[in-house]
Amino acid sequence: MSIFPRPDKPHAVCLPFPAQGHITPMLKLAILLHHRAFYITFVNTEYNHRRLQKSGAAGSNSPDFHFKTIPDGLPQADSDTTQHIPSLFNSLKENGLAPFRQLLVKLNSSPEAEGIPPVTCTVSDAIMSFAVAAADEIGVPSVCFRTTNACSFLCNKNLRVLMQKGLIPLKGNLWKEETECLEWLNPKKRNSVVYVNFGSITVLTPQQLVEFAWGLANSKKNFVWIIRSDIVVGDSANLPSEFVEETKERGLIASWCPQEQVLNHPSIGVFLTHCGWNSTIESMSCGVPMICWPFFADQFINCRFSCTEWGVGLEIDNNVDRVEVEKIVRELIDGEKGKKMKNKAVEWMKKAKGATEINGSSHLNFDKFVEVLLSKKNNNMMA
Repeated sequence: MSIFPRPDKPHAVCLPFPAQGHITPMLKLAILLHHRAFYITFVNTEYNHRRLQKSGAAGSNSPDFHFKTIPDGLPQADSDTTQHIPSLFNSLKENGLAPFRQLLVKLNSSPEAEGIPPVTCTVSDAIMSFAVAAADEIGVPSVCFRTTNACSFLCNKNLRVLMQKGLIPLKGNLWKEETECLEWLNPKKRNSVVYVNFGSITVLTPQQLVEFAWGLANSKKNFVWIIRSDIVVGDSANLPSEFVEETKERGLIASWCPQEQVLNHPSIGVFLTHCGWNSTIESMSCGVPMICWPFFADQFINCRFSCTEWGVGLEIDNNVDRVEVEKIVRELIDGEKGKKMKNKAVEWMKKAKGATEINGSSHLNFDKFVEVLLSKKNNNMMA
């Protein structure tokens, strides 16, 4: 029996903008499409694919889920850091069309013996305009998400069902996950730990790092703090030795972690976050209230909705002050306001769970999305 997939399978080529917050939801989408019997080609830049290999995240044992790469047009680098986003965007805009078109042509002209079906559609971020142009040139329908928010919202809830069945073997983290934090959390009391993670792009000044550190220390609460190697602007993340000594029994610092597993842990009481959309919906889907410290772009809107519309967050001032950090942490872990926000977050978690059930809104929306991909009625479709 051949190990290759049938040539008549639908084939989706998925291309995220090459940053962690875009790769994560696009990979979730690809996994869901694969579960619906799609052949998947997932395209990363060469730089990020090397990082995925280094972190142990890239790869698939499935004969119909493959990773491919294209160059990003920037000078080669061996560092393990987030690339400069404006430079990356401009380089891809200028240099991405030819290599992506070449990849699509190669996939479409693969010998039947290789078992690669013709490309049904491309799925990409709308900011990757060259993906649409390349697909148009060779007559392949394309679907673009105007923002990664739409892709993430569509996928995150539906993946809960697959997670429960253990059907998600792939991860897309550009940093190696330090899973020891889950064992560290196990003996901690329910809703007692502060989880701190400012995502993959947010950077702090040395002073902001110190103020957050002493705010956490002075709160006397347990915490898990994710500190990337490149989190401090132009410098290494050096924490005061006095802080390290004082918090060694109740604090854990890691460079990256499996965030959804951490947020799902019963000991987590609050999430100190930059309000990226992935983090926001993951936190709400896990029933965890937030301390919001937005950095740029849509994070300010996400913060406003979390705090004023959804009732699950408190915003912290951009000029970080250790006294304010301590006060808000204590309030959300021990205070009445924290209890109310926890109850509200649990309400949102229940709504998210209901949306993934049969005939739930998210489940039905994903069914419609799959129908669009299979219809081939429009050459350019916007999601």
